Amino acid sequence: MAEVSIKWLEEKRFVGVDSTNHGIVISSSGRDGGIGVKPSELLLLALGSCTAYDVVAILQKKRQKLTGLEVRVRSEQQPEPPWTFTGFHVHYIVRGRGLSEKAVADAIRLSDTKYCSVSATLKLGVPVTHDYEIIEEE
Repeated sequence: MAEVSIKWLEEKRFVGVDSTNHGIVISSSGRDGGIGVKPSELLLLALGSCTAYDVVAILQKKRQKLTGLEVRVRSEQQPEPPWTFTGFHVHYIVRGRGLSEKAVADAIRLSDTKYCSVSATLKLGVPVTHDYEIIEEE
């Protein structure tokens, strides 16, 4: 079981600490917050980092010459409170030398369908889609 804690600091600022004692500052985007990640966007960060971890691990296991990975997560939200998320799109920018397109596509598929707990949880309620691009490096 995982457990995190959120501690109020001041104004609309908090610190979140994960089960391994690593922290992140959380705040609103308003004038009295502004020094941290918006709470709702932590969900996007969780999705992106979960799948990024998987994709790197899988590509390394497949001995792909990965030199970089950037994951961008975009979401749609309802315009009225509680601003429910209605979908997520994950875009992968994969850099490397001689990367196999099949290996990249397989790594993303495996993360999406087998390994990423965040994606699996979100899919219970909203669609999660993906795409990628490969940048060949010399």
